[in-house]
Amino acid sequence: MPLFSSRAQTSVKADSSLPAPLLSWQKKPRTDLSHNHRRAAIPPWLINTGSLLIMGLLVLLSLSIGVADFSWSGLVQSLVSGSGNSDSALMLVSRLPRTVAIILTGIAMAVAGMIIQVVLKNRFVEPSMVGATQSAALGLLVVSLLFPASALIVKMSVATVTAMLGMVLFMGLIQKIPPTDFLMIPLIGIVFGGIIEAVTTYIAYQTETLQMLSVWQFGDFSSVLAGRYELLWLTGLLCLLAYFIADKLTIIGLGDNIALNLGINKRQITWVGVGMVAMMSAVVVVTVGVIPFIGLIVPNIVSRIMGDKLRRSLPAVACLGASAVLLCDIIGRSIRYPFEIPVATIFGVAGTAVFLWLLLRAPSES
Repeated sequence: MPLFSSRAQTSVKADSSLPAPLLSWQKKPRTDLSHNHRRAAIPPWLINTGSLLIMGLLVLLSLSIGVADFSWSGLVQSLVSGSGNSDSALMLVSRLPRTVAIILTGIAMAVAGMIIQVVLKNRFVEPSMVGATQSAALGLLVVSLLFPASALIVKMSVATVTAMLGMVLFMGLIQKIPPTDFLMIPLIGIVFGGIIEAVTTYIAYQTETLQMLSVWQFGDFSSVLAGRYELLWLTGLLCLLAYFIADKLTIIGLGDNIALNLGINKRQITWVGVGMVAMMSAVVVVTVGVIPFIGLIVPNIVSRIMGDKLRRSLPAVACLGASAVLLCDIIGRSIRYPFEIPVATIFGVAGTAVFLWLLLRAPSES
């Protein structure tokens, strides 16, 4: 499955062995023009605006759902009068921080998935399939055991370093795999991540910290309050950095020779991308835990609609990633109200179904 559009590849593959009617494309300019028009039927700005509106509606719904009593009229009355009440306190302490944490997590994991897919030139990988999240959890467990009183920033730094080491080791494992064997890379990633997760579980079992480990392995926002999520704002800054270097990442995804001819330092941009993915994964694991499939599903959906130009598609990737996590969180809070089902469970079920659909679906025509 090629990473970028196959339009150019189709034109290169055409040769004299094809039937004559297929080679005489000059005789059918109307058909080609109508096909190109269908590809650009939905302007990118309209897709981005629609994604932002959907995210806004889900934000309002997320702020309205919860076990504690809450009314928007009481919140408005508190804002007008300038005096606090139970509704404003609940919004500032619980509802708003939780919603902001969900949005930042969805944006971070979706953008990280897009970056790692471009760097590895494979549409079937994401941070949890290259050992990033599993390595971050391992580093977090080790530093918690050796230095339990260390600051949160120290734990995040160690988790980032271990996540980067895990990704580098994975990239070394797949170096000999031919690029045409695109399904072998995610399979190796699943096995590689399973090995790291097994080592982590064994260490937690021997040290009687399985309960602490389970908090990092299953993404859940029920414990997010004001003062416990602010580290996620760092992922927002990293996503802005990804947007600024989006054109260079797009060129890296086109191939090594093209990047060299255009004067792009492939090694430097690759290391920057790997470092960003490692830090995003570490921050999310430290704050809310592992949430799978976001970085796999969202970039694939957006790329099928908008193509692979990152400067154009990253805003839609960010909005759709946030909307997907918001929707799963709303479903998890509503199915067994007043109890909650972790977001990782909801997204794991839905993400598995979409992943199988992506594997079995025939590639679209160029």
